[in-house]
Order: sequence, then C-alpha cells, then structure tokens
Amino acid sequence: MMAEAENTYEQQLSEKVERLNTRFACYGPPALEIFPSAAKHYRMRAEFRVWHDGDDLYHIMFDQNTKQKIRVDQFEPASETINKLMGDVIAQIRPHDVLRRKLFQIDYLTALSGEVVISLLYHRQLDEQWVEAATTLKQRLGAHREVSIIGRAKKQKHIIGNDFVIERLPINGQHYVFKHIENSFTQPNAQVNCKMIEWAIDCSQGLEGDLVEFYCGAGNFSIPLAPHFNNVIGTEIAKPSVEAAHYNIQENQIDNVRIVRLSAEEFTSAMRGDREFNRLKGIDLTRYKLTTALVDPPRSGLDNDTLNMVKAFDAILYISCNPETLYDNLQTLTQTHRIERFALFDQFPFTHHVESGVLLIKKP
Repeated sequence: MMAEAENTYEQQLSEKVERLNTRFACYGPPALEIFPSAAKHYRMRAEFRVWHDGDDLYHIMFDQNTKQKIRVDQFEPASETINKLMGDVIAQIRPHDVLRRKLFQIDYLTALSGEVVISLLYHRQLDEQWVEAATTLKQRLGAHREVSIIGRAKKQKHIIGNDFVIERLPINGQHYVFKHIENSFTQPNAQVNCKMIEWAIDCSQGLEGDLVEFYCGAGNFSIPLAPHFNNVIGTEIAKPSVEAAHYNIQENQIDNVRIVRLSAEEFTSAMRGDREFNRLKGIDLTRYKLTTALVDPPRSGLDNDTLNMVKAFDAILYISCNPETLYDNLQTLTQTHRIERFALFDQFPFTHHVESGVLLIKKP
C-alpha cells in the first residue's frame, strides 16, 4: 500500500514538473530544482466539519465535485499528531452535551514541536459551563503533549491555554523558533517549508547589502535569512503576524531585523517618498542599502507599483503560490533581470496547486 502511494505521488509530482517547465519555457529558465513532499502526514493544520447523527458524532469533509459529505476518522494528509488526536477528541466530546451542542466545526493547528491548538466552532453562545468542560478536555487531551483549546462563537473567543503553537523548524542544522497563531496564515507543509527556506538561504549566498521582504508574515524568511544580510526590513499588514514576528525576532536573538506593519503598496509609497507613515517612525529608509527584495505575495501576485519598484533591486527572490500570476509578473521583471534559479516546492501534494521560487539577478 505504501509503495502504491509513493508511485502515485511520484506521478502527480512529475505532472506538476512538466506543467511548470512547459509554462515557463519561453523565459529560458535554468534546470528546475525540485523539492518533493512526503506522500502523507505533511499538513500541519486541518479543518473538519462535524456531523451529528443521532448519538454518533464524527468529522466530515465534502467532496469538491459532488458536494457529498464524507466521514473522516483518519486523514492521511494531516500530521501524525492530528491523526492521533482525532479519535480522542470525538470520544471526549460525543457524550458531553455541553461540548457537543451546536458544535459544527473542529480545526487543528499542530507543529513539529508537538504543540497543538484545537478550535471548536459553535452556533451558540458559550458560557462558564463550557469553559469548565473545555478545561477538563484540555487536561485529558494534554496528558502527553501541549494542547490548547479555543472555543469560537459569534463575537466570542474563549482560550483555554494558548491561541498559538511554538514551532521549532530545523533549518540547515539549526532550530528556529516561530510562534504560529491560530486563524493566521502559516505555511501548511512544515517539511517543505524548511526546504524552501534553505533554498532561499542558498540563493542569498554572495548577495550583499540589505534585504527587504514584502508580505513577510511572522518572519518565516526574514529571520533565517538575517545572518546573510547586513540588515533586513520586513513588511506585513496583518497585526497578529507582526506581533508574532516581533516575538520570533526576540526568541531567535536576531538583532538586525525590523518588521513594519505596512502593506507592500504602502511601503512602496514610502520608498518613493510619496508620503510618511507613523509606523515607520524611527526607521530612516535612506540609511539602508536595499539591494535584495524577497516577495511572497498572495495568489493575485504583485501589484503594479510594487512590481515596478522591485525592478530597481539587484536581486529579487520571488516565492509564488500561483504560477499564472508569477508568469505575468515575470513578463515585467525579465525586462530588467535574468532568471538565475528556478524551483518547485510541492507544498500541496495531490492538488493542482504549485509553489515555486525564482531568483532574478539584474542584467548588466
């Protein structure tokens, strides 16, 4: 069975490689570097709807094509920790009316460190009885690991423990600490994320000056890349991610990274001197030698202002979750830069999604 799964995985990866090579052939990129995923237990987070069937209760998912519900007692893409917990969570909730009533969804956030946050979502208001029951649930599930419980309802969020996990990612033989906050964006495939960071570090060898990272999140790239640049500025608009980034900088004892809560568009405006931002107070952009830009934009790609601004950088590291917007952005970027390296990171096995990376170096 395992051999069959591996064969199926290799086939789907080959299809992604062929698709990416065909799509980007017109740019004449170097040989594609391929970073595969494990064939199972690669997702560090998962969301399930909950189905009430008489006295029974279980996780379900919906078939994307038929919309039919599918009972899910085990979920191979999810981390081993999630799979170990799924049965225990249902077994504890099923007979307990206070925990079960109007429950419609269970979300899991895990980490390689072993920490877990379980979010229970309800169509009713949660009271002190729920808090007491959830505290007991945390104690029972957390006998052998660090488990937190969150209860969510309309305009309510009860936290029993933490609303985050502390991750420890092994990067080139060194462990980096990251706070991953519940309901905020984190890279879902931790092992492939490590490979992606290591690739970015390898690309940075020989680059000089300072780095600016747009869409930096909680510092996933900024912090491990910091030792390879004089200074790093990261921009991120989501307040929880910025707060987590500040925590991560301190925990990793990094002293050359600044995170500012600005969108890519706002930072571009500040770089041009169009306007001043209070959130840049104490940071004199003119004192930075910003020679390298790292961009990890949403599926929509780079906006035109940011796209035109990064053209001025000597080097651009572009991490993309959408080959189509990457393709479109490269039409502009390849006018001024050559593609030095090209990579595929299989963050999402058995789906059509492709994560890719491009290193661009300015033409003479």
